[in-house]
Amino acid sequence: MAKKANVEETIKNDRFIYTDDDAIEKSFNWEQLSRLFTYMKPYKRELIPVIIMMVIGTLTKLGVPLLIFYGIDHVIDPKKGSGVISDLWLLGAIMLGMYLIQLFATQYRIRNTNIIGQKVLYDLRTHIFTHIQKLSFRFFDKRPAGSVLVRVTNDVNALQDLFTNGVVNLLMDIVQLVGIVVILLAINIKLGLAVMITVPLMFIVSTSLRKRIRFAWQDVRMKNSRINSHLNESIQGMKVTQAYVQEENNIKFFKNMNASNLKSWNKASAMNQAFGPIIEITSAIGTCILFWYGTHLIQNEVFTVGMLVAYASYMSNFWEPINRLGQMYSQLLIAMASSERIFEFIDEEPNVAQKTEAAVLPHIEGNVKFDNIVFEYEPGRPALKNISINVKAGQSIALVGHTGSGKSTIINLLCRFYDPVQGRVLIDDTDIRDITFESLRTQVGLVMQDTFIFSGTIKDNIRYGRLDATHDQIVKVAQAVNAHDFIMSLPDGYDTQVEERGNMLSMGQRQLLSFARALLSDPKILILDEATASIDTDTELKIQAALKVLLKGRTSFMIAHRLSTIRHADDIIVLDHGQIVEQGNHQRLMNEKGVYYGLIQAQYRFL
Repeated sequence: MAKKANVEETIKNDRFIYTDDDAIEKSFNWEQLSRLFTYMKPYKRELIPVIIMMVIGTLTKLGVPLLIFYGIDHVIDPKKGSGVISDLWLLGAIMLGMYLIQLFATQYRIRNTNIIGQKVLYDLRTHIFTHIQKLSFRFFDKRPAGSVLVRVTNDVNALQDLFTNGVVNLLMDIVQLVGIVVILLAINIKLGLAVMITVPLMFIVSTSLRKRIRFAWQDVRMKNSRINSHLNESIQGMKVTQAYVQEENNIKFFKNMNASNLKSWNKASAMNQAFGPIIEITSAIGTCILFWYGTHLIQNEVFTVGMLVAYASYMSNFWEPINRLGQMYSQLLIAMASSERIFEFIDEEPNVAQKTEAAVLPHIEGNVKFDNIVFEYEPGRPALKNISINVKAGQSIALVGHTGSGKSTIINLLCRFYDPVQGRVLIDDTDIRDITFESLRTQVGLVMQDTFIFSGTIKDNIRYGRLDATHDQIVKVAQAVNAHDFIMSLPDGYDTQVEERGNMLSMGQRQLLSFARALLSDPKILILDEATASIDTDTELKIQAALKVLLKGRTSFMIAHRLSTIRHADDIIVLDHGQIVEQGNHQRLMNEKGVYYGLIQAQYRFL
């Protein structure tokens, strides 16, 4: 609980230990916003009719006050008006037609912008997810799964308002605002300038809030990410939490995070809402100026009642787009906070990248060579030091040593999850950095201790590495690893649905499925990384018998803490602190009575 106590303390101090979500100190720039809008380019043809309807709707809205102005001064006015009732009916019919056009145009705009916006969000999510698939293990080593999840879900969802209606509404408000300004100045330039004198003041005040609002929403996104990370960790570690009776501490820790998130949200929301009152106050001042100065102009017969009514209508419409533009700017601030986090992931380059000219590895024999390998997880702290191993096709190699000696690191380099700092890994004399990921990994099977079972059927999980496999092929490999009997005991056999991580299955059953999955892909090189660690002795003996047949003709690498399972390996490599300290078969290493002999003796003492 020391870790949680530390995190709790950092939350109270508004400092966090999750370095991946530190605030992104970038100024608001239109270049990044333009980059975000590039996702709309594929739909520009669909946007054209939407924009046309937007312009039509805006023009009809701007035309209504002019009809009111004409009706009052030229029809209703007892001194100058015609007083003809039919003229009023005609004006009413025209206004009704304009309202109907405006209604149709608005409905068309809203419906189609929502459709386009959802398509853009679909493309953005797909782009992020596709890019994440290409990132290296180092990327995931330093980031909680919940933090990655938030980028694909919450941060993309935060852009929904911007893409579904924000962009088109921005254009509509600009057109409407420019049209109103032109009309107001055309009716009376002095009155127009007088009522708009408060606008610069409004922008000066609101501008001072912009940076603070942007960073406030960044803080909300970061804390939301941390909540999701903690939830993901808590759910996966629930058994450990309950086993050590740490529910109360876990709840207390979550409450602190949740309270910090609520505080940040309230702060950002309060700043965001500050735009509304600024607009209202400015609008009230402008209205007072209108009626004070407008009445003065009417008394001096420079202005008419119809003009004043039209002016009042335009002034109402004038503050409406300004208010929406303020809200739009808030949307942009929220979008910037999310887009910065999204583009941070998209701009992340994989540490292990496939060369553009990478060749396809042909069907291999299975010769493997580690040539003077040096590897570091962290600069200056080598995990492997000058490792050289030469493995002939068909040989079985066992890697043994204490925890942290470098066994799994060698396997990770062979699968090219990481690249060495120095040296080469060769398969059939070909440097694996010169070949495609797909052609390498389809010929290397991997069975890990921490078996991952996906949501779906038992059958789907077995054929995950070979989607075109038939039912008979799936049954055959399941029988080979003694998984068939337990599968058939399940409610729907091979069609039984399993949930995420296969929680309905035992650890041993999950490992058997993983073993069948690897064998079905028919790899020329097979890696067993603690693959029998959670299988009972009886099942292990059955698997060992199957392996004698199944590993024939394959190059195999085995990591096992149960040293009895690797005594028949062709070559046993003993590692200590990233170096090879012994190498040979079981009998030879036992005769030398060195490190391997000590490991065997220590294990027997605990049996």
